[in-house]
Amino acid sequence: MLGGVVMWPLLGFSILAVALILERAAFWFRITQRQDRVVREALSLYKRSPQAAFQRLEQNADLPITRIFLTAMELEQPSPEEFRLALESAAQAELPLLKRFNTIFETIISIAPLLGLLGTILGLIGSFASLRVGDLGGTNATGVTAGISEALISTASGLIVAIFTLLFANTFRGLYQRQIALIQEYGGQLELLYRRRYERDDLPYASS
Repeated sequence: MLGGVVMWPLLGFSILAVALILERAAFWFRITQRQDRVVREALSLYKRSPQAAFQRLEQNADLPITRIFLTAMELEQPSPEEFRLALESAAQAELPLLKRFNTIFETIISIAPLLGLLGTILGLIGSFASLRVGDLGGTNATGVTAGISEALISTASGLIVAIFTLLFANTFRGLYQRQIALIQEYGGQLELLYRRRYERDDLPYASS
């Protein structure tokens, strides 16, 4: 293969990166398309009927933030402090899903350039190995050229894989940070609504 043996692991990393990027893209697309609308509707319903809000959230339980809300709303007559702790613990439980594959992306971003550098070194070694003392007139020019070509191709391939993965990894990281901010914002709104109902001794709907 052009670029030498390091092209095989680079090919594997590129396929893995594309597969994980597609999965994360579909995940974040689903969230960004529906989440704001669903949560705003649920908060609006909660002011009038906590049970209606609960049912609305249950219909969209595939969204992380709705699962967080449902965990707290399923408690039977919790105090405001218990309600807040339920929201916080549920949010912590959702973090691994939101950060899924981040470590793999970071590994690919780190290793791909190193593999490209390894390919460069191997290519240059092959180039020098093809040279013979006293035979510098060009009879082995093909071997030298092939080694240099292998070195350049592997380097470029490693950088391409790393840069491509880095662009999407940063995008997903930005979406993750925005999601955390939204969870805190919407969670605070739900907590405030619950606290107001609790102070009026009008306890929210509990599924149990």
